[in-house]
Amino acid sequence: MKSGRTHSFLDIRFEDKVRHISILVELKNNADNWNKREIEQQLQAYVEYEKVLTGNKIIAIIANTEDERVWVWWGSDLKIDDAHKRTNQFEILSFDEYADLYLGRKNNKQEVIRSTYALNEKLHGYGIPEKRRSQFVGTCLLCLKNGLLFKDQPTKSIIGGMVDILENLLVKDLNKAEKLVALKGVLEDQKIEELKKENFADILVFIQNKILPFINEKSTLGQDLLNLFFTTFNKYVGKDDKNQAFTPDHIVHFMCRVVGVNRNSVVLDPCCGSGAFLVRAMTEALDDCSTREEKEEVKANHIFGIEKYKDVFGLASTNMLIHGDGRSNVRQGDCFLLGDWIEGKKINTVLMNPPYNATLRDCNPEYQSKWSGKKEDPSKGFHFVHYIASKVKTGKLAVLLPLQCAIGSTKEIAEFKRKMLSEHTLDAVFTLPPDMFHPGASSNACCMVFNLGVRHEKAPIKETFFGYYKEDGFVKRKNLGRIERTKPGSGEGVWADIESEWLDLYNTRKSAAGKSVTKAVTAEDEWLCEAYMETDYSTLSDADFEKTIRDYLAFKIASGRSDA
Repeated sequence: MKSGRTHSFLDIRFEDKVRHISILVELKNNADNWNKREIEQQLQAYVEYEKVLTGNKIIAIIANTEDERVWVWWGSDLKIDDAHKRTNQFEILSFDEYADLYLGRKNNKQEVIRSTYALNEKLHGYGIPEKRRSQFVGTCLLCLKNGLLFKDQPTKSIIGGMVDILENLLVKDLNKAEKLVALKGVLEDQKIEELKKENFADILVFIQNKILPFINEKSTLGQDLLNLFFTTFNKYVGKDDKNQAFTPDHIVHFMCRVVGVNRNSVVLDPCCGSGAFLVRAMTEALDDCSTREEKEEVKANHIFGIEKYKDVFGLASTNMLIHGDGRSNVRQGDCFLLGDWIEGKKINTVLMNPPYNATLRDCNPEYQSKWSGKKEDPSKGFHFVHYIASKVKTGKLAVLLPLQCAIGSTKEIAEFKRKMLSEHTLDAVFTLPPDMFHPGASSNACCMVFNLGVRHEKAPIKETFFGYYKEDGFVKRKNLGRIERTKPGSGEGVWADIESEWLDLYNTRKSAAGKSVTKAVTAEDEWLCEAYMETDYSTLSDADFEKTIRDYLAFKIASGRSDA
């Protein structure tokens, strides 16, 4: 292949004319001795020629012939630069694997959310019970991904085909029986069994055309959109239960980055709900793998979850299966009764969002006797954290808890703050957006990060990092929930830059006016950035002042303060 007057004779070119994808490979012997800029300019010339020649999507590769190193670039409007370079590529993949990187890139997040909202309205119109919708949609999506035939089929045959697919997917799963019961349960609901065949087909066609093409689990973007779909749909169907706190996927991603999830992480979510933390942790770990063997090891032995309630357990299992994990270690049961199981898994990373207002039946039996007649958990979920930390013992733990846990305003919360610091180190606390769980729960939450196994007073770094991370670049939109803003004059979202800044401040432990501070604290202190950081007054406006007053009054009313 010739390109202009300078560069010619690309070494290897592959093309799939059906999927309109080209792979360009340039071989270099002893690539370390080549001028990096010249190599990239050469490859860029081939890319430009390919664009004109075919208009295909392009993957560009430089391979060193003297060892196994490869450098890979792809992306829309491909340029051979650091922005398009893939940092997780360590070996040459198959053509199909490279093609998968481009699948799921036809839609944007707002369109996926609009489709999600429309789907919920459609299910409502067909009389599908709200409590069944998440599991039903997940099961439909899973079966469509695996070849479900439904055209001109009666409802009974469609359901039979779905059951057959579920059984085949769980052939290698050690917990096949309990998962199959949970997954089949939704299909046995009378409202679903009585669906007219044309209505069932309408639902399946909508999912097939409006959701399925954009959430291919084999690409990172496809994973992102799938997580977004599941989290958003769960929020819609759980919007009348203000105790349901479905963690937004971008916050889940941030927490995974904070604790450094990678191929060697062994992750536990003991209150896994629909599985948001598990699927994101699996995505991050798989992105760090360099071989298929490492990927199989991650799926089989590095991701663990526990969910108490059978219907939600079914949803988590479906979520993991949709993400391509047919052997996930998700258990249905009570985390307080599975302590020995947790200790045997050599967990080194915990990601969790425990219930904040748990009733007696959901809490640790050893703790219940201290409630003194209270109806809901007075620790606001903190006793879940202490129990899990005692079983995992070492590693990182990141948890979402209500702000009351950071303030320590009750004796029960103060007790668990003391217990945690007597056994572990408080590494960081991030104050998060007040409407983060919208349109689900209304709780104001923070993220606490603990280094397990080292007493706080013995920690080598004496100061805790506090981040004031209330502005994540998302805004509320009617019928869409919280939507990521885009940069002016561009369709690119603002979250990536915000997350990068958050992580940089945390990793370097910088103090920045209005954003972060480091402070040595004890159990008796407040664990919130607001108590210690400097304010950058030059950026304040009258609107900021008014909003702060409103937030303060709302907090006092929600906390039941008599002087509000």
